[in-house]
Parts: sequence; C-alpha cells; structure tokens
Amino acid sequence: MNCLSTPPPCIELSHVRLVRGNTPVLEDLSLQWAQPRIGLIGHNGAGKTSLFRLLCGLDAPAAGQVLFDGHNLHEAGRERTRWVGMMFQNPDDQIIFPTVEEELALGLQSRSASKREAKAQARQFLAQRGLGHWAERAISSLSQGQRQMVCWLALLITAPRTVLLDEPYASLDLPGQAQLADDIAAAPQQVIVSTHVLSHVRDYARVVWLDQGQVRGDGPGEEVCAAYEAAVATEVAARRARRSVLSSGS
Repeated sequence: MNCLSTPPPCIELSHVRLVRGNTPVLEDLSLQWAQPRIGLIGHNGAGKTSLFRLLCGLDAPAAGQVLFDGHNLHEAGRERTRWVGMMFQNPDDQIIFPTVEEELALGLQSRSASKREAKAQARQFLAQRGLGHWAERAISSLSQGQRQMVCWLALLITAPRTVLLDEPYASLDLPGQAQLADDIAAAPQQVIVSTHVLSHVRDYARVVWLDQGQVRGDGPGEEVCAAYEAAVATEVAARRARRSVLSSGS
C-alpha cells in the first residue's frame, strides 16, 4: 500500500562506476527504479550504502551517470535536495542541532522559510503526530531509536520526492518498527529501503539484491528475499562443513 497521488519519479543508473580510494565499489551498474516502494538487500559491504550516497549526491560516479526523471542528478545543485533525501543508518551522523524542533526546522530553512516560521511549522508538525512534547527536547535525552525517528520526521517534513532509508529498523524496538512500517506505507513519496529485516520488504513489488556491487537478484520481494535466504543458508552450511573438517583433522 502507498499513498502516491502522482506517478513516482524514475531513477536511472547508467553504467555507473563508483570508486572509493583505489577500490571499486560499484562497477558498470545499470538500474531503473520507478516503483513507489523498493527494497534493497544484501550482505554488509555489498555496496548498499554506497549506492544510497550516490543517489543523494554525497558521492559522484567515476563513470556513467545517475538520472532523476531524465535530469542528471549530479548537475542539479541545490534542486537535488527537493528530489532525494536520505536517512543515515546512524542518526548521530545526521543530526546537527541540539533540540528536536531545531533539527526539523533545518530543512525548512533551506527551503527559504525564516527561522521563526520553520520552528513554528516544526512544532505544528510534531503536534499533528501527537509528539508536541518532543519539540523542545534535547536530542541527547533521546534513545537511539528516538533519534532515528527524528531523522525520519525531518525527511517527512521537507518531503523530497524520493526517500532513501539506510537500515531504518536497526535501532527500533518492535513497536517502533511497526510505526515506521506504517509511516512508510502512508508516505506520499517514493521510498527505497535498505534493510536486513527482510519481513519489512518481502511484500514490496520490487526488491534488488546487491552482491559485491553487482545486482544478483531483482524482482518481486517474495521471490528475491527467498533466493537471498536460500543463498545465505547455503553459505552457512558450507562454513559449518569447513569447520567440521578442520575440527576432525585436528
């Protein structure tokens, strides 16, 4: 379920190469994403976060290009923040200001709202969600999961057309995961979720399985998640067999 009133944007990666230091992270990667909800899965180090950093403009490709509705994303300047927003895996890498209302107001100020207008809109937004008491709370007083929720709210209030969520469930308890899943389902934006918690993307129409910077699976969530789980089971069985052989040999 999603609440998009207009067709989602189309993000296209064309023969993209991304290098960090001297190490290729993504190599000749081509993808086209135009679904409202997309899952991104794979092992740690598969390139998922690097792909997200590329899509929001934090990293630039060494070759190829990234298009957002046909426009070169890396030549868009400040307009890019209206197109794509990202929630980092660690909220402490993202949060800047000491209070919740100031953090939420930051994105509104970048959209030409005055500081006073931005804070008023932030307080109203929090009140509408039953979180009015959070407005003046110090970020330092919040749990990891609550800080993660602040980052999500900051994206909702600025409303970029596409939202990238990097391991958004990692810091949340079960009620928090359920709340975030409901929020994602109701969000008017295109949402791309990178996660190890496969249950949250299994019902998505599109899931991409990334493996060492390459697409290993791409299709309906149920099928791709099942293939990934089977591959992991095979890896675990092989690792246990090797340990058994080494143990018996000693």
